[in-house]
Amino acid sequence: MAKDLGAQGPSIARQAYGEELRLRREAANHTQQSLADAVVCSPSLIAHIEAGRRKPRAEDARRLDKELGTDGFFERFLPTLDTLRVAAHFAQAAELQRQATSIQEYGNALVPGLLQTEGYARAIFRAAWPNTAAADIDRHVVNRLKRGEILVGPDGPVMWVLLDECALRRPIGGPAAMVEQLRHIADLGHSGRVRVHVLPLSVGAHALLESMVTLMKFDDAPPVAYVEGLRTGRVHDDPSTVAKCQVSFDLALGDALSSEASLAAITSVAEEYERAL
Repeated sequence: MAKDLGAQGPSIARQAYGEELRLRREAANHTQQSLADAVVCSPSLIAHIEAGRRKPRAEDARRLDKELGTDGFFERFLPTLDTLRVAAHFAQAAELQRQATSIQEYGNALVPGLLQTEGYARAIFRAAWPNTAAADIDRHVVNRLKRGEILVGPDGPVMWVLLDECALRRPIGGPAAMVEQLRHIADLGHSGRVRVHVLPLSVGAHALLESMVTLMKFDDAPPVAYVEGLRTGRVHDDPSTVAKCQVSFDLALGDALSSEASLAAITSVAEEYERAL
């Protein structure tokens, strides 16, 4: 998969994990190429893991343990490499977002997490967990904003966002929070950092009406689809399922406004919120 794009660079845990892989690989008289061949992955993946830039998938770790005879070490220590605290059902998808070279995401009722601003995200967490302490809400907000750092700079993933007009019209956090949120999306769109399309309410039924979906592509691994519901989510890597999700996204995208018209619509809705202040 693509390089780890965390703004703070490799963590100490990932560096130690990678150094252990290098030592075990050399002890087994493997080169990066020969180990990659043995565990059915690319040599660049091995190089990235050893440098602490990449966290392997569970199946990659299991194959490494089997080939190197490490008694489950690389799979067992995978959880220690997590750098963001997210819901358990979303943990794998959050990691994949950091590794993706391309992300296509549909937001049906909400602005996708990677694009969320502080006030918007805070309102979402407060509504979802009304009895949660303020300090815990703060930590959730910080984690969500940190995820968006993969869009900072030119080396992050190419991102296409398909927003249902419902996500623009629902006043999450109030007018001021919505102005900030929509202006942020418009700025990302105008800068060329994110390609944004709005799916207007006038379309009626469309191919993604039943669910949100995130499609991710990588340099050296097959594409995946992540589908989420209430307190649940699942990463799909079955090629047939991913292909069907991609078709649904493409069909809905065909019903959306152009990029230019979408940015104009987002700006127009932001101005409506501004007048309500």
